[in-house]
Amino acid sequence: MQRFVRSTFVFCAMVLAVTTSGAAAHAESRTDAGNPLAAPDCVRFSASWRYTLVTSDCFDTHTVKVVYRDGTDVPCRLAPPGALITFPGYGTMGNEVLGVDLCDTGEGA
Repeated sequence: MQRFVRSTFVFCAMVLAVTTSGAAAHAESRTDAGNPLAAPDCVRFSASWRYTLVTSDCFDTHTVKVVYRDGTDVPCRLAPPGALITFPGYGTMGNEVLGVDLCDTGEGA
């Protein structure tokens, strides 16, 4: 029984390590690629299956949208200083929120 528990633990640890490093590499590549649309650090998000909450601690107003792994397109929303904006969450089908991007409004906003 102890051998089974130990091998199960090792297997789970390996799966977790591979999954975590892959997600971290993906997130790192998105920001390190110099994504010109990435929102500034003063725009933060918290994602759950139902809602993604975006907060703006910026001094300027930005127009933002949430980016999803499966390419779900959501409308851009205005984020004035101190705003808390609600976007759809990642759902129950394995989608993931990758981050928040600035929208190109064509007006330099």
